[in-house]
Amino acid sequence: MLTQSYFSATSDKPLVYETIGACFDRTADHFGDRDGLIVRHQNTRWTYAEYRREVDRFAAGLISLGIGKGDRVGVWAPNCYEWCLTQFATAKLGAILVCINPAYRIYELEFALNKSGCVALVTAQKYLTSDYAGMVAELRDAGKLPYLQRVIAMGETPPPGMLKFAEISARGDGHTAQLAGIAKTLSPDDAINIQFTSGTTGQPKGATLSHFNILNNGRIVAEGMRFTERDRLCIPVPLYHCFGMVMSNLACISHGAAAVFPNDGFDAVKTLEAVQAERCTALHGVPTMFIAELEHPRFHEFDLASLRTGIMAGAPCPVEVMKRVQNDMHMKEVLIAYGQTETSPVNHQTTKDDPLDKQVETVGRPGPHLEIKLVDELGAVVPIGQPGEICCRGYSVMQGYWDEPGKTADTVDSAGWLHSGDLGVMDADGYTRIVGRLKDMIIRGGENVYPREVEEFLFTHVAVAEVQVFGVPDRKYGEQVCAWIKLRPGHSPTEEDIRTFCKDKIAHFKVPRYVRFVEIIPMTVTGKPQKFKMREAMVAELRPDG
Repeated sequence: MLTQSYFSATSDKPLVYETIGACFDRTADHFGDRDGLIVRHQNTRWTYAEYRREVDRFAAGLISLGIGKGDRVGVWAPNCYEWCLTQFATAKLGAILVCINPAYRIYELEFALNKSGCVALVTAQKYLTSDYAGMVAELRDAGKLPYLQRVIAMGETPPPGMLKFAEISARGDGHTAQLAGIAKTLSPDDAINIQFTSGTTGQPKGATLSHFNILNNGRIVAEGMRFTERDRLCIPVPLYHCFGMVMSNLACISHGAAAVFPNDGFDAVKTLEAVQAERCTALHGVPTMFIAELEHPRFHEFDLASLRTGIMAGAPCPVEVMKRVQNDMHMKEVLIAYGQTETSPVNHQTTKDDPLDKQVETVGRPGPHLEIKLVDELGAVVPIGQPGEICCRGYSVMQGYWDEPGKTADTVDSAGWLHSGDLGVMDADGYTRIVGRLKDMIIRGGENVYPREVEEFLFTHVAVAEVQVFGVPDRKYGEQVCAWIKLRPGHSPTEEDIRTFCKDKIAHFKVPRYVRFVEIIPMTVTGKPQKFKMREAMVAELRPDG
């Protein structure tokens, strides 16, 4: 039994020291006739042998454009087969894939491309309300993209000055023989991916990850789900984020499982349809996705009996949602995963053999080959049962923030520990419960309030569909507790009803002083609640009252 909040996870399975391209080819050799990629909204269905052929053709096409090892290649698109080809083609060349958020607008695009020095961009022409091609053209015409030499546009008719995606593969027919030679020059320790973290203040930082970082992380996630070549994973999460690119795509290719994409963006019905039609054994998502699926009026029309496992990650999962996923969606082996982009991204994960309370109330224990410690504000390891900042050390820790040595040193200390900014509590068995962000912790009259704890309690109210708890400034107490609640259909409690529900069940200082019922809770594209936006809205509302 542990007495200090430190845990070192061992494993009888060694880490793999190979490149992503080598892993992909080995899988295609072993499972060439099995489904590799299914993209339902594009009517695309490839075996692993076909998938490899298409990756190699596109990689060879990039060679024809002069793109090689170390060059940064941006990808800006929703989920599609072109995204997947770009991911694996750049890996085979040793080019560094720069993932660009589909929600970015022109200012953010300019920053991401110039910060990383992208020489090429693979882009959709438009998505939802975003005119990608128009924004790229505007920046190029204004001379604001000095590094960008090539723009490869998806779709049948590329805009002027852009290359057609399909024609790049055709250009590569005379260059495929070069791939084997290039593979010999690549190292698993080479940087292969830049993921821009979605900070709430300042410019995003580009977490730089290697083959070794993300391939091992994807493989270990897959082993946690007990993946084999017979598994079929439904992927409604975005590829630009580590969840889709690593925990989904790399998990599949490391074990020969099929990657199934139901749509270009999340749609609850299309996800449920894909699970049923493709007989998926696993499903990934953030809690809000699972909630949308469970709450959809047509949920009970779908046969989900093929499901066995999956991952819920990206934000804290309400206990009641977890129980419904296990029972109503047949995902008895669903796992909770936790981490951050800077750790490639998973550093904690539950297992199918964990007791139910550990599965629904914690994020599990550290993954194999990783160390975790929880520290106080002075950097000392806290005793078991006490809140502390979660720190991680091991194979998955990023190489650093791209071109940001100062910010890297602020996050990864001299001993190699990555400081997450998240607060957790470790128990004597090494399981960690997330209690919030360091910046999200509410200090009300000297009492520490952890939003996650209050959210879990409020979620037990029959009327609450979603809830986010955060602090707002208060002259007397320093901060007060505020709850934003999205109600279930057919329920209409008052603010006082919610406070009465809390009375005598949780400590008085945890009871929300302010309760607001909302239709929409602000989220990032990856499903993380944007509490800073909620806080700003409440400060603006309350300011007239002094």
